[in-house]
Amino acid sequence: MDKLVVHGGRPLTGTLHVGGSKNTALPLMAAAVLADGATTIHNIPVLQDVATFANVIRVTGCTVDWNPDDDPNTPESITIDASGIHHFEAPYDLVKKMRASFYMLGALLGRGGKARVSLPGGCAWGPRPVDLHIEGMKALGAEIREEGGYVIAEAPGGRLKGGRMRFEPVSVGATINVLLAAVTAEGETVLENTAAEPDVVVFGQMLQAMGAQIDGLGTDTIMVQGVERMNPVEFTNCPDRIELGTYMIAAALATPPGETLTITGAQPEHLGPDFTERFRETGVPFEFDGDVVRVTGVETVRPVSIETAPYPGFATDLQAQWTVLMAQADGPSTVRDTVYTDRFKHVPELRRLGADLQVKGDTVEVAGRNGRPLSGATVMSTDLRASVSLVLAGMVAEGTTNVLRVYHLDRGYERIEHKLQGAGVDIAREQYDEANAEGVPA
Repeated sequence: MDKLVVHGGRPLTGTLHVGGSKNTALPLMAAAVLADGATTIHNIPVLQDVATFANVIRVTGCTVDWNPDDDPNTPESITIDASGIHHFEAPYDLVKKMRASFYMLGALLGRGGKARVSLPGGCAWGPRPVDLHIEGMKALGAEIREEGGYVIAEAPGGRLKGGRMRFEPVSVGATINVLLAAVTAEGETVLENTAAEPDVVVFGQMLQAMGAQIDGLGTDTIMVQGVERMNPVEFTNCPDRIELGTYMIAAALATPPGETLTITGAQPEHLGPDFTERFRETGVPFEFDGDVVRVTGVETVRPVSIETAPYPGFATDLQAQWTVLMAQADGPSTVRDTVYTDRFKHVPELRRLGADLQVKGDTVEVAGRNGRPLSGATVMSTDLRASVSLVLAGMVAEGTTNVLRVYHLDRGYERIEHKLQGAGVDIAREQYDEANAEGVPA
């Protein structure tokens, strides 16, 4: 497997470039399945999730043209030609790798009125995350049964009917999936308590460009007037707001006092007001200038407690990174996650580096720096955002940090070691033997 080796203490300066949004790219790719023709999407990040979803789409008979080069700062494009679609299935061996593959349920129902999509798995008890998606399809008239770990859905007469659905709780994934199905359903669909994230808005804008009749994007109620067919388009993905937030936090941690890190290719308004205001309260100077963000290093970071919430609240995808920043702050703070209340697998690994953290329910109590610098160690990635938090911690830790299982990181951060190297960080990708690695269970 691959690991990242980080030698701490090097200043983060110069420029970092934000790639295309992962959380938007995958829904845009699913939307391309709705059109009878070739759709080209620009600013697609070079990520493992994109490669996986491209293979999911190919199974259906669509052709996918995606040939990224080796330059981490070159925007990439993907072309999906869905004119040859004939196999309305998303198989388990691919869906199990990435939950977003379940978007094929709405895409295939919207395109052909039928779908056979594997359940993602991983939910041993309680309501499954996909249950809300399935209820949305039923609200549009789909007849659904589960068989052999697959959701088998059909629209009577070959086309869904408009309906009404209220999402409880609010869900980005379910909002996207039901929209995929609703845009070609006969009649009007009303979706209530919908997600307002920029990922959903930009996705909806591509559907509108394809001919969908949608009102209410960015609000909690979306109305759709179904159309008979969707058209292929050329569309540009938005920048990744989570990558931007991660780089801003990295600058607050590792950019020397008085020096500036420049972040290009950004869309700062997508961060949301809560993150922007909490970051301002840390005392770290920053400015937005079009698609450029400049962050200036400081001697001391003020402690700022946060709570995650659906957009426009503080993004749950930034709470692990914020925990690292607060571990270096001048005083105690708390990090509470109200979206995923047990999303703290990074905490034991950060404690291995010396961070003074305690988990109590849905909250991490962070003691702050307290004169105790972080020290390098071998740590293990457990998920996408946890893995980048370990890289950030390694950047400011004394000595060497080995971050294992970085395949999690590769799902959402485009060639991050190359970008950080260009901004002065001493980081390298190396292979290691999983069976003999320190800290990895046998």
